[in-house]
Amino acid sequence: MLAGADVCLLIVAMQLSASGEQLILPKQYSQAPPRQNIQLNSGQMLALAAQAQERGDIATAQAAYRALAEDPNPEVRIEAMFRHGKLMVQSGRPREGATLLRKVVDARPEAIAARLELARTLDLLGDKDGAWREVRAVQAKGLPIEVARLVDRYSEALRAVRPAGASFEIAIAPDTNINRSTNSNTLETVLGDFDIQEDSKATSGMGVALDGQVYRRFGIGGGSHNLLLRLSGAADLYKKSSYADIVLDFAAGPELQFGNNRINLEVAATQRWYGLEPYVRAARFSASLIRPLGRRMQMQLAGSAGVSDNQLNNLQDAKTFFGRAKFERALSPTTGVALNLSGFRNSASDAGYSTTEWRTALLAWKEMGRATFTAEAEFGRLQADERLLLFPSKRSETYYGFTLGATFRQVQLGGFAPITRIRFERNQSTIEFYDYKRTRAEFGVTRAF
Repeated sequence: MLAGADVCLLIVAMQLSASGEQLILPKQYSQAPPRQNIQLNSGQMLALAAQAQERGDIATAQAAYRALAEDPNPEVRIEAMFRHGKLMVQSGRPREGATLLRKVVDARPEAIAARLELARTLDLLGDKDGAWREVRAVQAKGLPIEVARLVDRYSEALRAVRPAGASFEIAIAPDTNINRSTNSNTLETVLGDFDIQEDSKATSGMGVALDGQVYRRFGIGGGSHNLLLRLSGAADLYKKSSYADIVLDFAAGPELQFGNNRINLEVAATQRWYGLEPYVRAARFSASLIRPLGRRMQMQLAGSAGVSDNQLNNLQDAKTFFGRAKFERALSPTTGVALNLSGFRNSASDAGYSTTEWRTALLAWKEMGRATFTAEAEFGRLQADERLLLFPSKRSETYYGFTLGATFRQVQLGGFAPITRIRFERNQSTIEFYDYKRTRAEFGVTRAF
């Protein structure tokens, strides 16, 4: 049994080399030419950098790799970036190393060693999902049986997690319907049609979207298990504060690793503000399971049960239940798809506010050079238990959503990369108040890996 991810990666590299497959650089550039050459060429520079690393002279090695990054031969540049990225990780700078390794993978999607090294680095940074995605991309390539077995064992060795970390995203967000409200002028009731005030109708606006998370892990049990504390938040802020929507969530619980299975248990508390006023507070217990299904596919199962307190209307206080199944598959090293099935039950104090909802979504992504493009289509249904006394029929809805997105890693600043997303939503409801259309765009920056 291999001791860990580093050992597995080394064995995979040795196996690939022995099988005649180049890791990154063709053989003629991987060895220094005869010493009688007075002028250092690319091979000698690589050898010089390797010798400096062995002596612990990180500055000299970095200087050599930076110089080689300007070499006219693209293969030399890629090899220098690959070695430089690994050096940054070994030197305790995994974020910089991941950025370099991602550039290598963008330029050479078929580079097995680079993807495996990127997977290990993402794992060190705490990005488990990203690490597994890179491993599945390698496995989708179609490997010789000996190498495939070693990659399988490498994937099993993805255990180490970063003890602390954070992620953040900020975007400018023009939106045609910031309050998800109807365009109708009247609301049908059993007492006749009521006029809808302008503030309660669909309102467009330009906002700022914020999304972030910080986490801390503590090892437990002396093995691969951890206690995870996580604080996350999201906000849509507008010039008119009455439309501001802010959510803050704190969760804590164990992360348990059993072979290929990762189980997360957590208790959590959530507070939501709307218009800068307390709106909903909630508590929940949740559990999730992540399990590989073969070499290219991963399954995620999740469920939760909780309670919510609507601080504006006690009739909407509820017990909540949620379940989700997600199946993600790599079609090639640069393409993948995911199917998401979810259900939600809101059992409110008033049966008119009690609803049952299900949704299904299909997501696809494609890496093209140094950019990642995504497309998602979503469909869902919602049904209320009873009608509210004011309305002639009970609430029944059909939901459609379409999203296109892109992350551009060509331009990076401090580990962040530009992103853009555009989303269209249509919610058809038997009650005008819940019937709406919405188009929203986001232009901002996010973590690049």
